[in-house]
Amino acid sequence: MNLGLRGKSAIVTGGSMGIGTAVALALGEEGCNVALNYRRHDAEAKEVARKITEMGPKALAIKADVSSYDDAQNMVKTVVKEFGGLDIMICNAGINWDGVIWKMTEKQWDTVINVNLKGYFNYNKAAAMVFKDQRHGKIVNISSINGLRGKFAQTNYSASKGGEIAMSKSLAKELGKFNVNVNVVAPGMVMTEMATSIPPEFLNKAVDETVLGRIASTEDCANVVVFLCSDRARHITGEVIKIDGGQYV
Repeated sequence: MNLGLRGKSAIVTGGSMGIGTAVALALGEEGCNVALNYRRHDAEAKEVARKITEMGPKALAIKADVSSYDDAQNMVKTVVKEFGGLDIMICNAGINWDGVIWKMTEKQWDTVINVNLKGYFNYNKAAAMVFKDQRHGKIVNISSINGLRGKFAQTNYSASKGGEIAMSKSLAKELGKFNVNVNVVAPGMVMTEMATSIPPEFLNKAVDETVLGRIASTEDCANVVVFLCSDRARHITGEVIKIDGGQYV
């Protein structure tokens, strides 16, 4: 599929695994130069970058802490210098540290909020500063249906994901006049590396919640994200698109 992304430049946070990897590779297939952020998985990040360069575009694997404001600013500056610009920001890096609130520690709360919410602010702001001046750009933030509905034992995670949605809607209003689109995708259960370690009964419950009777693949998410990065989605902004097989319904 030709979505007109050849020669564009993108950042994907959390690009070494799961949805982030699928998005990075899908953008590479469309001819996009891709810089992926990662924190721990050096070998996996370098492998994703290698696969993208084999397709033809440029690729960078940059180790950075998404919760660090300075790391975000430095990564964007590096990408602009190496790729000659920045057109797309995909915020995907996130963690969960579950527990019912009466057992949740302050560290559990702060860690999840700092990565999932502050991390999105850091990279959204860094991109917005570039996009505003050049008067174009696409931001897609990966949230979760649990940011819309809440989830037992996930007050920290659900709060962070709900915050990502609210932040994105505000940012869409702020950047619209600069021809910048800001959208959110909210997956349900996705078959990532993390999901493979979930006890079968929890996976089966997620399947039972859907109307399509299946768990999403990472490619299901990547397909929607890449569409939102293209000019075919030029009149879509401030939206939250669920990718959940009807799990939220």
